[in-house]
Amino acid sequence: MAVGVEIKKKIGSVENTQKITSAMQMVAASRMRRTQERMREGKPYSEKIRAVIGHLANSNPEYRHTFMVERPITRVGYLVVSSDKGLCGGLNVNLFRPLLKEMAELHAKNIEVDLGLIGNKAATFFRAVGGNVVCAVNGLGEQPVLNDLIGGIKVMLDAYEEGKIDRLYLASNDFVNTMTQAPTIRQLLPLNPEDDEKMRTQRWDYIYEPDARQLIDGLVTRYIESQVYQAVVENGACEQASKMLAMKNATDNAEKLVEELSLIYNNARQAAITQEISEIVSGAAAV
Repeated sequence: MAVGVEIKKKIGSVENTQKITSAMQMVAASRMRRTQERMREGKPYSEKIRAVIGHLANSNPEYRHTFMVERPITRVGYLVVSSDKGLCGGLNVNLFRPLLKEMAELHAKNIEVDLGLIGNKAATFFRAVGGNVVCAVNGLGEQPVLNDLIGGIKVMLDAYEEGKIDRLYLASNDFVNTMTQAPTIRQLLPLNPEDDEKMRTQRWDYIYEPDARQLIDGLVTRYIESQVYQAVVENGACEQASKMLAMKNATDNAEKLVEELSLIYNNARQAAITQEISEIVSGAAAV
């Protein structure tokens, strides 16, 4: 019954894999809760500073920062946020696919693209498929620190200030819920006005203390940093949610495979027993 022995080994191997994926699912669920808490903690600040910058971009400030000025587009930059590790389903690929499509459309218009990459998966992917990578940050772990991101962000901001790129986008995954992660590409620079009916019909200026230039310079830089940091934290929550679902699917598939293999084993065992009985009966009849 050599076939039966092989099937039993296969069942044992699949059951071991099932135990591993089940444990990884539970670990991902625990990490997801922690990353969701960090995401919720940073969201109010991120949304508020985005609204302030939107108001500022729609006002008539006495000092207009470089980041507020529209100019003809000859080269654009993308800050791409991905995971450091795999086993998270199609999370990264679902983000890279629309980004590659946008890049192809820009290249068709003779517009060059610079990439600032956050996460090992983005670095590995774009170095394989091709792309002008100007900076890369990875190894941020489960608790990303803003200081680790500032270097990569500054490279892209300096490029914009120096006129090397004319527009800057942020590509990342938005956490909708545990089952849904939405790949999103949003414009960071030049700053977008707040999309509000009142803002479109009314304009006003602010009183700046102590100095408009000093205040706006610091504010717009903090804004970009906060948006990228929040995107990294949110992408971490997306990664753990995707990993949890991927490991759950793997565990369920392993269970189905064990059932199928067990049925095959039982059928093979029954066939072998039937054959042995037939041989015994045939031998007895011959005697």
